[in-house]
Amino acid sequence: MPTEPLRWKTRCDEPYELVAVTPLGSDLLPEPLRPRVLIHTVHDGDALPVEFLTRRDGSPISDPVELERRYIRERDWGANLVASKIASALGLGGYVRCNIARVLLDFNRFPGSTPPLNHDPLERLAINEPFASGLDHAQKLTLLERYYDQSSELIESSWLDGNLIMLGVHTYDERNQSQTIRPDISLVTCSHSYLRESRMPFGVFDPLYPDVLGESTCSRILRDRISLNCERTGFRVLHNHPYALPEGSIEVRAQVWYFFDYLRRRYIESHPETRHCPAHALVWLMLLNTNLRVHDAETLHGYLHRFRKLPEDEITRFQDAQAAYDRVVAFLDGEVLRDYRRSTERPSAIAMEVRKDLLCDFDSKTGRPLPLTEEQANRATVIGHTIASAIRIYFETDRSFG
Repeated sequence: MPTEPLRWKTRCDEPYELVAVTPLGSDLLPEPLRPRVLIHTVHDGDALPVEFLTRRDGSPISDPVELERRYIRERDWGANLVASKIASALGLGGYVRCNIARVLLDFNRFPGSTPPLNHDPLERLAINEPFASGLDHAQKLTLLERYYDQSSELIESSWLDGNLIMLGVHTYDERNQSQTIRPDISLVTCSHSYLRESRMPFGVFDPLYPDVLGESTCSRILRDRISLNCERTGFRVLHNHPYALPEGSIEVRAQVWYFFDYLRRRYIESHPETRHCPAHALVWLMLLNTNLRVHDAETLHGYLHRFRKLPEDEITRFQDAQAAYDRVVAFLDGEVLRDYRRSTERPSAIAMEVRKDLLCDFDSKTGRPLPLTEEQANRATVIGHTIASAIRIYFETDRSFG
């Protein structure tokens, strides 16, 4: 094993940032559509801030060799490269990148610390081993507030509104646990709970979110257009394989956020007198709290659906919010839901997995990634242009079909 540590960044001034790219290619989107497509990565970050690598007493959280092993295994090597190629081929200003290393904080999961002995990757929370057991309560609060919450605020304030397509780029291992070879690309558009039970998970998002919307986070026409283009180019594609989306993924959270944002706009159009109503504001805060991080939102959710007791001085406020919530429930009828489902303005969120071995080689002795080859760089360019071409065709010919 090498004695020199693997290089990662020990600071993370911007947990989420827009990375500029140069437009290049023949599949550039028309100017009006470019701000409505978001390409992003969440698991190819390389920052491990030094303050989280030791305990309060100064002892290391993890053996350096074990930490490096986990860092390499958890990272989506090559995802940033592919995302940059797609964004460039579409003519976008750039792609959005999470800079914090996944081994420290997984923004694609719900906030929290994964309990011991959990072995299901889809049921993990944002903080995993070795940090789940190595960091104390205060350090975990700081980690979530400084990076998870700041990332959430940036995404909601800068990169969610107005999108028609959100494409998250990931990479995965060459083989399944059974050692069968995975497809070159997997397009993931269904949540784990819906794929398993044909419904949204109970007790996570507000039950006002219709289960039928959980069947897909993305237009099936868009998904199939991307599949067709990739297959024609020589890439083997499957859907929702070998796993579906965890409920804490950006794709699932964004779909819930988009629907309740749409419902809020429709409701306020019909009831403009509620625009500045504190009770209604609290309801919308709860419905749009898809990251489960806002105290008042979680308190109202517990009061409405778990019948939790409140302090005496809070009862009137939350009773008013309950009355407002009941009005919103009554407003959501078949027409509103039908309009949303059929709207060409309904956003699509899709996760794309690309096999790591197509983009990166690893040293057989150390496990470390090797320098990018010309063949791998060219392959990333081909994938980028293939996806961009599919998105352009979707806008030009397919989107009108629903």
